[in-house]
Amino acid sequence: MNHLFCFGLGFSARASVAQLDRGDWRVTATCRSAASRGKLETLDVSPVAFDGSTPLPDGALDGVSHLLVSIPPGKDGDPVLAACRSQFAARAGHIRWAGYLSTTGVYGDRQGGWVDENSELAPTTERGRRRVQAESGWLALYREHGLPVHVFRLAGIYGPGRNQLESLKAGTARRIVKPGQVFSRIHVADIAGILLASIASPDPGTVYNVCDDEAAPPQEVVAHAARILGTAPPPEIAFDDAEMSAMGRSFYAESKRVSNARITQQLGYVLQYPTYREGLAQCLAAMAVPAA
Repeated sequence: MNHLFCFGLGFSARASVAQLDRGDWRVTATCRSAASRGKLETLDVSPVAFDGSTPLPDGALDGVSHLLVSIPPGKDGDPVLAACRSQFAARAGHIRWAGYLSTTGVYGDRQGGWVDENSELAPTTERGRRRVQAESGWLALYREHGLPVHVFRLAGIYGPGRNQLESLKAGTARRIVKPGQVFSRIHVADIAGILLASIASPDPGTVYNVCDDEAAPPQEVVAHAARILGTAPPPEIAFDDAEMSAMGRSFYAESKRVSNARITQQLGYVLQYPTYREGLAQCLAAMAVPAA
């Protein structure tokens, strides 16, 4: 049986686990508390305590065939690498695939221009700089020890329960307009599909941009969400006049269009949601389905 070990089981990792054939896969994930342990068990996921300060318990990686890492780096670097690097090196020959979830923030601001996986890494935020360092550390494990690492640079993630439709219903959506600003996005189901396509066709050492076909201004996405929800869009607010947190403002510090040619051509993945229009339509349908 395949055995996937997840460092962190957030939005993207949960969606990926949900697409696995659990008759063929065993799943383990790290947790930090008793409450999170209980949530993992309800998902038929075996919990392992890990807080980033010490290595995994002895034997935790025994039998593991695949790794998925979605824990972000902090101010002191990547906690998974810092705590478990020697354990990964020791088990590298037994692991068939390892995926590290990074961000397109490593490219920095391109003033609306295009980037692909060969573009220079020029992050403009501290978060982006931390990701560049983390990517380097993971790829070094491949070069030095043969751990079959794949890096996935994710664009803005949305999906059921996390999208502009939900923020409109909650009354928190805003249409902030910054001329020339565009973001790339990706539906969480396509993240999962791309990871499974990579697992089926490993290419260690490869970096993939994970985004849909159309980068778009954020205010257009909010307006479209309001239209399909049948509600009035919030008024436009000029970026210079908008009150935002430092975190929120940092997202507008970068504007770029991200190429997905490598996932669609080299990996051969067909996007389920090629633009935010198809993706939001699915999110709207999901909102209409009562929770089980």
